[in-house]
Amino acid sequence: MSPLKAIQDVTDRIAARSATTRRDYLDRLDFARSQGVHRSALACGNLAHGFAACAPSDKAKLAGDKALNLGIVTSYNDMLSAHQPYETYPALIREAARSIGATAQVAGGVPAMCDGVTQGQPGMDLSLFSRDIIAMATAVALSHNMFDAAVYMGICDKIVPGLMVGALTFGHLPAVFIPAGPMPTGISNDEKAKVRQLYAEGKVGRAELLESEAKSYHSPGTCTFYGTANSNQMLMEIMGLHLPGASFVNPNTPLRDALTREAAVRALSLTDQGNNYTPIGHVIDAKAIVNGMVGLLTTGGSTNHTMHIIAIAAAAGLQVTWEDMSDLSQAVPLLARVYPNGMADVNHFHAAGGMGFLIRELLEAGYLHEDVKTVWGDGLAGYTVEAKLIEDKLSFEPSPEVSGNPRVLTTAKEPFSANGGLKVLSGNLGKSVIKVSAVKPENRVVEAPARVFHTQEGMQAAFKNGELTGDVVAVVRFQGPKAVGMPELHKLTPQLGILQDRGHRVALITDGRMSGASGKIPAAIHMTPEATDGGAIAKIRDGDMIRLDANEGTLTFIGDEREFFSRTPATEDLRSSHFGMGRELFAGFRALVGTADKGASVFG
Repeated sequence: MSPLKAIQDVTDRIAARSATTRRDYLDRLDFARSQGVHRSALACGNLAHGFAACAPSDKAKLAGDKALNLGIVTSYNDMLSAHQPYETYPALIREAARSIGATAQVAGGVPAMCDGVTQGQPGMDLSLFSRDIIAMATAVALSHNMFDAAVYMGICDKIVPGLMVGALTFGHLPAVFIPAGPMPTGISNDEKAKVRQLYAEGKVGRAELLESEAKSYHSPGTCTFYGTANSNQMLMEIMGLHLPGASFVNPNTPLRDALTREAAVRALSLTDQGNNYTPIGHVIDAKAIVNGMVGLLTTGGSTNHTMHIIAIAAAAGLQVTWEDMSDLSQAVPLLARVYPNGMADVNHFHAAGGMGFLIRELLEAGYLHEDVKTVWGDGLAGYTVEAKLIEDKLSFEPSPEVSGNPRVLTTAKEPFSANGGLKVLSGNLGKSVIKVSAVKPENRVVEAPARVFHTQEGMQAAFKNGELTGDVVAVVRFQGPKAVGMPELHKLTPQLGILQDRGHRVALITDGRMSGASGKIPAAIHMTPEATDGGAIAKIRDGDMIRLDANEGTLTFIGDEREFFSRTPATEDLRSSHFGMGRELFAGFRALVGTADKGASVFG
């Protein structure tokens, strides 16, 4: 089925807006392709360095002009549970490459920080900036120009977007992204959230809290809630950069290993030396980006992608706006309920039919572009399958006709909601985004007095001291990218949730971020302009009446606007947040970073 008018309109708008920048990007891609892989042009000393550590049989291949060489860009470390399985992947990939007469080398590693470890800690101030560091590290890895194609190993929050930006900078190279999959299901996400709330109220101690957390995050693999990491995997599959059905297969299983080997073989089949040249710069176009946004909206994915998708698109010469996302959200139904948008986790989503079922439903109803390039071939219909091992051979079978659990994954004819999970809020306070898919309808409109804080610790202290006892719009400012790097403020969720459960009208406004796992509190996040830029959020005072209306998409100060805008913006001495845990090294990033609605990137 052809895309619905609302989908096509946004696609056409992006393509028209991006005509010049996209043409320039494709011209650079063509030029890079014309230069070729320079192994044969390298001086003998350069080339000898390039294969010095290889096995003898690989050295012989790399010394010639014909054998293909696959670059591996890895984000492995064994502190981050989602990335620990990657330890064994290079050996699998080399084995797969050799099986078809090619070679593979680890081109380089990129950093991979765990937002779960750094939540509420100084290290969180580096989290968003790490995306652009990862992009640059990817460029360093590939700059050796020894490779005909590349595979990218990344899962978590900033790693996949950073790898994408880096890969698109080398847009003439074919690229396949290789996931590692989620850990098996532990205790329910709802039970975990309840224990966190009890801890915030002082009703359980640290021992009980740690026991609960350890039962939730308990083994190698991605955290099982639907936050940024799992939203990343959905995006890679629906945009055609994973193998079909690869996103949510558990680690350390025969099927997972078979998919990894096949990904390597597939990447090598897409090079300029063959008849199926498919570089990543051709895969990621306006249609693919719109497909990614539709996937994000229909699954109630992470708010972090309101910045990451913009940055990824820009790396491909495409200009995407929050308004594009908001307009799509009005047209795209919600088809998945995965925590925090429901009680299920991503393992339940996968078991119910997963990505194959979801993509088929969206295609048949006209919400996706089918006529796209993917690493699996032309057309997104090739992704309406699930991966299986049949007699020890990798097979791709049609996805189930009926959802295995309609409470987790539903059809386009019977959606959980007629609209997607994200909205743009605008008004006299500026622009922000809100994730509404997990907010109950009765909590989507809040009009209450403001209580202003300059740190999340300040709000936590006020709650602990019993200062928050009624309806409130908590304003947490000086958390934007220029101020302190735009940390996630996920630790505010339990306190605000308690206030809401007590029957109060509660909302949050911040120029910082909330975790992709945040849910039931209406939160206007990524406020632009931020407080450090003198935005209206810097003029809010305690007691000001603020109205957040997620239904209408508005966020407004209620009162004398002339008096409000005549106020001198608040300031804050942020020097103590600019050193320690490496933050002093990122002064240049804070100076260069763009606004949230432009992707919060240092690349302009």
